[in-house]
Amino acid sequence: MPYADVGGDIRLFYTDDGDGPPLLLVHGWGADSHQWSWHIDALAAAHRVVAVDLRGHGYSSVPEDGNTPRMMAEDLRVLLESLGIPQVIAVGHSMGAQVVSILAVEHPELVRALVAVDPGYGMTDEIAQSFPRMIAGLRGEHAHAVAERIDEWCTNAGTPPVLRRWHKRRLYGMPPHVLAQAFEAMFTARDAIGLRPASDGYLVRRQCPVLSIWSDRERASWESGLLKDPASKVVCWEGASHRLHEERPEEFVSLVEEWLRAQS
Repeated sequence: MPYADVGGDIRLFYTDDGDGPPLLLVHGWGADSHQWSWHIDALAAAHRVVAVDLRGHGYSSVPEDGNTPRMMAEDLRVLLESLGIPQVIAVGHSMGAQVVSILAVEHPELVRALVAVDPGYGMTDEIAQSFPRMIAGLRGEHAHAVAERIDEWCTNAGTPPVLRRWHKRRLYGMPPHVLAQAFEAMFTARDAIGLRPASDGYLVRRQCPVLSIWSDRERASWESGLLKDPASKVVCWEGASHRLHEERPEEFVSLVEEWLRAQS
């Protein structure tokens, strides 16, 4: 069975495809590893591709507490150990980019390179003003409706209807307490790294090469000042939505593969 026990009664669902340098694919908030269905086959042609459901998401265990990026990163550390993978190229979308960045900072020996896809960090104070109200809504009676309204920010006029429907169905299948805990831990908790300047202080500690792909030029420019390795690269796909890798999967895979070849 494609499950791994990672401690604390947590079992993670994952798939493991292909052969070659290992890639770890990490989905965003309120989604699951099916988010990578548009990419796995192409990436597995040259890599061992491990796609995982984070705790509280998809087919993985749903604990009452601890549904936070930091605990998710620790789960991934144990997963890699159980699979006998000493080092990975970690790819994370949105919240998943927080998770793999934490993995890279806290366990730098595990992450050879990192790909951050429209990351869930670097939020400004202006954006953050609405977060307490959102979190209160996620803890309220109509949590899924609130999550759906938050999710509208993740799309634009060019987003295919099938992607809107796909993510809406997954959000409504999510336990509300996981949505609330994860969102709060990303942005307003004491050790959250989603808002500036906390993002700056934490992300500058990443030592590995980083490919960061954004839909927002301002935040793309902001992150470029935090990257230490000379092989790092920041790309902005203006006009794309938050789910740019799902909207443009072939272009995304080509960009990632080209950047990884340059690391060899």
